[in-house]
Amino acid sequence: MESFYNLVIHKLLVKLSFILMAVFLITGCKEEPTVTTDPVVNISTTTATSGGKVLEDGNAGVTARGVCWSTNQSPTINDSKTTDGAGIGSFTSNITQLTPNTVYYVKAYATNSEGTGYGNAVSFTTNPLLLATVTTSQVTTITSSSASGGGNVTSDGGAEVTARGVCWNTLPNPSTTNNKTTDGSGTGSYVSSITGLQPGKTYYLRAYAINSVGTAYGEEVNFPTPVVKPTLTTTVVTERTSNSARSGGNITDDGGAPVTSRGVCWSSSENPNLSNPHTIDGLGSGSFTSIISNLLPNTVYYVKAYATNSAGTDYGNQIAFTTLQLTDVDGNTYQTVVIGTQIWMAENLKTTKYNSGDLIPHVTEPAAWSSLTTGAYCNYNNTISNANAYGRLYNWHAVNTGRLCPTGWHVPSYNEWDSLTEYLITNGYNYDGTTTGNKIAKSLAYNLLWNTSTVIGAVGNSDYPEKRNTTGFTALPAGRRYNDGTYRFFGEEGNWWSSTESNISYAWNWFLLYNYSDFDYNDPLKVNGFSVRCVRD
Repeated sequence: MESFYNLVIHKLLVKLSFILMAVFLITGCKEEPTVTTDPVVNISTTTATSGGKVLEDGNAGVTARGVCWSTNQSPTINDSKTTDGAGIGSFTSNITQLTPNTVYYVKAYATNSEGTGYGNAVSFTTNPLLLATVTTSQVTTITSSSASGGGNVTSDGGAEVTARGVCWNTLPNPSTTNNKTTDGSGTGSYVSSITGLQPGKTYYLRAYAINSVGTAYGEEVNFPTPVVKPTLTTTVVTERTSNSARSGGNITDDGGAPVTSRGVCWSSSENPNLSNPHTIDGLGSGSFTSIISNLLPNTVYYVKAYATNSAGTDYGNQIAFTTLQLTDVDGNTYQTVVIGTQIWMAENLKTTKYNSGDLIPHVTEPAAWSSLTTGAYCNYNNTISNANAYGRLYNWHAVNTGRLCPTGWHVPSYNEWDSLTEYLITNGYNYDGTTTGNKIAKSLAYNLLWNTSTVIGAVGNSDYPEKRNTTGFTALPAGRRYNDGTYRFFGEEGNWWSSTESNISYAWNWFLLYNYSDFDYNDPLKVNGFSVRCVRD
């Protein structure tokens, strides 16, 4: 019986062996895929292209394939990799985020249920970063102070161009340490505005482009700027006598060519030129002094500095002066200035006597000043040095005597002050509404003695700097003495009496304030102490 069972079991085992063999023959043996690696192409500084081919899937479906890479010689899928589909056949892989100028190793891979198979290892080196490539455009639209140029960045060298433009100098091989523009970033063409040039110069220019490697330059071009007439100003007229005066000029720019002649010209008519009497005072740039001679007494003259170079002759600003020497009975002499049809003192009155020779009472005590009903004067803060620089302060009762100014001169009336203002408005000094500054106020004020700590108002404001004291009036901030005898606003206010009263207790005056944008008027108490300017009869 036992032999029978053994026989049965033996037959069953034989049948099972045949079944297993049949299954094996039908399904085959499973293993990792077989794959090859393609050569690496399209190599740049940070990218490349490779791929591979899955030759056999190892009798199991390929679920992932791609390439893996590393700086180690045997990369695996635990390193950087791509995933490029599934199945057998060829595939292409884009390799990214590489480091420039670095050796990498890449393998194709394919994964099935049995594991991952790898192709052969292929090495490659990424390209190094280079300087950008840039060309320089031709320079056009050349003037004495500006031009137009530019460049074209044709290659960024593998790194982003962060700045580009042109640089220039009066010597060859300009660099970005010299004058330069900054005209955006990246590749492509651009236009540059070249400014701040000087006339009559030869400039050398190159385009530039900056990336992380450094600065690349285009080819050098050069261009000349045209010569222009000199730039100059006329020196204030001084040392006036009955038949002579001293002036001169300052040539701040020769226009790009040597100044071959310079001096001043003058006439009793406006806008003198070289057809009128003139001096010849050397050559070259800079300051020069001129003696104006053979003048007539008590005559208004107009003077301009001139300078000549190969482009021609140009003139400085016109200055008017009179040969009349104004002196008061104390012996104080005063500068005068022609504004329109009026001749004004260009300084504040300093006399301690009426033009009759009578003394003007000098009142220092506040209580005594506040009770005055007759003429008096004082020095600001009772300090004589203030009077020397800024003139003296007078109450209106002194003005009303009619004897305060030197003979032939008088304290201006309300209408004469108004005529001064109207002349300045008519001749372009009026406030134009675009800023907080008043050009009339600017044209009258001599800024060096004013409080300029604030940025608003007539004198402290930077608006219209070209108008400062252009009339030559030289308004000074002598402050005021109030009706109670106290002093205020030295360096901050200029106040000048008119000869016109408002009523029995008040009279008109004109004023400038360092923090107020107008040249204005009001009618304070007659006992106030203000400056005085005289106008010629």
